[in-house]
Amino acid sequence: MDVEVLVAGAGPIGLTAAIELRRRGIGCRVIDPLTEPPQYAKAVGIQPRTLEVFENIGVLHAVLDAAIMMRGQIMFQNGSEVGRIELSLPADVPYGFAMLPQYETERILRERLAELGGTVERGVALAGFTQDDDAVTATLSDGTSQRVQYLIGGDGAHSVVRKQLGLTFEGDAFAEGYMLGDVEVDWSLPSGYGIRISHTADDGSQDGILVAIPLPGRRRYRMSMLVPPELSAPDAGADGIAHGFSGGATPELRHIQAVLDQLSPEPTTASNLRWSSVFRISHRIVDAYGRGRVFVAGDAAHIHPPTGAQGMNTGIQDAQNIAWKVALAVRGVASPGLTDTYDAERRPVGEEVVGRTVRSAREGIGAGETSVETAMRRQAQLLISYADSPLISEADASATTVQPGERAPDARGLTRDMVAYPVRLFELFGGVNHTLLLYADGSPDEMEDLADAATAAAHGLVDVYLLSSGPVESVLTVVVDADGEFAKAYGIDGPSALVIRPDGYLGHRESPATVEGVVAHLKKTFA
Repeated sequence: MDVEVLVAGAGPIGLTAAIELRRRGIGCRVIDPLTEPPQYAKAVGIQPRTLEVFENIGVLHAVLDAAIMMRGQIMFQNGSEVGRIELSLPADVPYGFAMLPQYETERILRERLAELGGTVERGVALAGFTQDDDAVTATLSDGTSQRVQYLIGGDGAHSVVRKQLGLTFEGDAFAEGYMLGDVEVDWSLPSGYGIRISHTADDGSQDGILVAIPLPGRRRYRMSMLVPPELSAPDAGADGIAHGFSGGATPELRHIQAVLDQLSPEPTTASNLRWSSVFRISHRIVDAYGRGRVFVAGDAAHIHPPTGAQGMNTGIQDAQNIAWKVALAVRGVASPGLTDTYDAERRPVGEEVVGRTVRSAREGIGAGETSVETAMRRQAQLLISYADSPLISEADASATTVQPGERAPDARGLTRDMVAYPVRLFELFGGVNHTLLLYADGSPDEMEDLADAATAAAHGLVDVYLLSSGPVESVLTVVVDADGEFAKAYGIDGPSALVIRPDGYLGHRESPATVEGVVAHLKKTFA
């Protein structure tokens, strides 16, 4: 089959899946019912963990060039400042919080897909599909059909893939309706900060709320507020899901100005309305992220309040997770049931995100957290763990070092031959394979044997590096950790082996390293 995977939906989730497939040489077709890309800022926040994903897939620099930094949040109550949060992450985290309208994120991802030989077919929708043990046969809106090995549904909250697959989508809708406006304001509040303003009436009830999220531009914000009585929030669609934008009357500049006149802590004028809409919010999650050869990701699998900018970021990591597994399956080197682990790994993440964003919408971001740093790392999506996954080696519950299932941290100050400047560990993860990090001082002979066995077990799809505190002679690629940054980041105190998955999570660690241990781990993933 020239086209081995069909991707339904050309938003950030579908585009990420397609990029990951094309990077691995997998033929995929991307379809979307919209004849033109949407030009509204549905999602605007890009989390530090997603920036790490973007570094891996080759779009980081374009995103950083187009985005602005989210510096924090200022809270006002009845016109007075009542709190301020600075979004300053610890030094071990390479990237901060970025703000970029979704249409710009999609543009950058489309351009990357084009570099890889892919394209988006617009005006083509998925009408239905059937699947058997060997393939999926998709029926398209133009009357044609496409037979593929796998189907990935990134087709949004009203997903055709989800409905055709017969997945439940349990949850509920918030009673309140909201309106959005993408505007400029002339207030003197510091740039780069989200602004949350609320007003409490004399009887203690909240009678007004405004959330302003900074966007690239001169004091441009995406503003969210309660919908006024003259504009009605959309009802649930034919599928009973009240989530998304209204196709009816749109807010005008005067509607947004009226809310600013009521709530802004200083007089301000809104101008240059770029886009506006009325919308509803639901919180729902599927009972399974896939069945057989068909999978859902992003809003097709989970919807929730936009609090904390978690939705698009979670969906992008859904797409990355399923794409590298599907790629191995298409190549015929995946272990039996590898694609089934997508549900085992990502559905618990979706459940946590749905629960947390609902709680944040009602109680505020960080409610129930033990510390500000923990809350910030969780919002940054740096605390996701796959420790319970069948692909992950057993962790040491008593250890304080990074354990299997956790995000593999970066390390700086590494050196290697032919490179005149310090190297980051993340630069070694830039490919599409698993990465085997072997740490040894002294004779590397045993490590070379281990590398050969691991390469054979992974069908050659593993990049191997030998790390050492000083130069050593080896047929392996040697990276020197002279300052001990890598050893400190991973808690290394002797000869060790670490297996990093293509999505940047630690799959296995072992000290002392053994051929049997590393090969047994890799056989969980590879046939």
